Amino acid sequence: MLRPVVSKYVLLAALVVLVPALAHAAAEDQRPNVVFILIDDLGWMDLNCQGNRQLVTPNINRLAKQGMRFTDAYAAAPVCSPTRAAILTGKSPARLHLTNHAPDRPGFAPKDAPFISAEMLDHLPLEHVTIAERLGAAGYATCFLGKWHLCGGGRGRPELYPQRQGFDLNIGGCGFGGPPTYFDPYRNPTLKDRRKGEYLPDRLADEAVAFMRANRTRPFMLFLWNYTVHWPMEAPQALLDKYEGRKGPGFNDWRYAAMIEAMDAAVGRLMAAIDELELTGRTLVVFTSDNGGYSGVADNRPLRLGKGYLYEGGIRVPLIVRWPGVVRPGSVCRVPVVSTDFYDTLLEAAGLKPEADEAPDGESLMPLLQQTGPLRREAIYFHYPNYAFHGQNRLGSAVRRGDFKLIENFDDGSVELYNLAEDISEKRDLAAKMPEKAARLKLELEAWRKASGAAMPRRR
Repeated sequence: MLRPVVSKYVLLAALVVLVPALAHAAAEDQRPNVVFILIDDLGWMDLNCQGNRQLVTPNINRLAKQGMRFTDAYAAAPVCSPTRAAILTGKSPARLHLTNHAPDRPGFAPKDAPFISAEMLDHLPLEHVTIAERLGAAGYATCFLGKWHLCGGGRGRPELYPQRQGFDLNIGGCGFGGPPTYFDPYRNPTLKDRRKGEYLPDRLADEAVAFMRANRTRPFMLFLWNYTVHWPMEAPQALLDKYEGRKGPGFNDWRYAAMIEAMDAAVGRLMAAIDELELTGRTLVVFTSDNGGYSGVADNRPLRLGKGYLYEGGIRVPLIVRWPGVVRPGSVCRVPVVSTDFYDTLLEAAGLKPEADEAPDGESLMPLLQQTGPLRREAIYFHYPNYAFHGQNRLGSAVRRGDFKLIENFDDGSVELYNLAEDISEKRDLAAKMPEKAARLKLELEAWRKASGAAMPRRR
């Protein structure tokens, strides 16, 4: 019987094909999973690890000890929809022309308001490339859970839901700014009711764990963008009983304190599942908020005001990043960063690079996470030419450069200048004492708006 003879040249050719393929597979195995947790309306002071001793957040405290906590992190806008779009695209709300929570309503403006809000989109157009599309094209499984609010008002337009923006799976994402209720039946067009009385943060945590378990052998990107701690103020009865009647400091509504503890418990379940699935060492976790706390329920002090304002209470947010082997546990970063930075950061973490027309307004945070050097940019910018839901804000823009922050008010052209290193509460306006610095920052802000194509409000 003749044995088949395999030419050494055939073997060599096979190796030439196989070795790069194996190397590529090995490289893919090194790519981290991404778990991005976005809490709705969580204020900068709404965690123990941020200094609030009246709230119970042991799981998020633990996450901070395991990763890097940013003290000067900013939402791209003082309200939700613009920040969400900025995270997804790496583009500023000014460039996107999506500058307010969707939909913007004329009724938000006071009756005697001197301006009409700038025109804006009520959705994220499909032509914008999202981080989900980029990572999905690179082989990541992608999942969106929770609040989307980028597809118009009400239930929103299904053709603009997350699954049309690069996510393989969408559970809960629609046009809702806040849920009709946090308890099953949810009345959500993309979330099937499961068990009457079930609490929404717990349900979304369950869905997150199921997605990770189903995709644990491949890289995945999970966006858990919770509806909580947004209004309505609803929490499990045991926690409501625990906090009933309590008053801050630390919170302005005892139901809010109950919601925060329930949110922390749901985050803890997710973190425990990552450990149980043996994914901890290769999973990058981001925890942050979409804007400052709503002052009706949150106690944002020492920051000034809250959601819907360009003061620190409206835009400074908690941020924690955990990535074992890359981020030093228990580290603290005091460099100002902003929501638009996540796009470039996640691309670089996945071994990808932005295209020429992608993410023009952010910068990868990898030098900070790895503690290898500073960021290239020297300033970050904000543009809020619309009235918030409460109608009490002044329309304007802001820039932070170093320790200094300038706010330009559109109603009278005035500016406010603060040294945040010395005055985090923004009580001492330095514009009159430092007119040259104020003038330079105002010119810089004007140039940024022009380069971004920012829409401006119109006088009545």
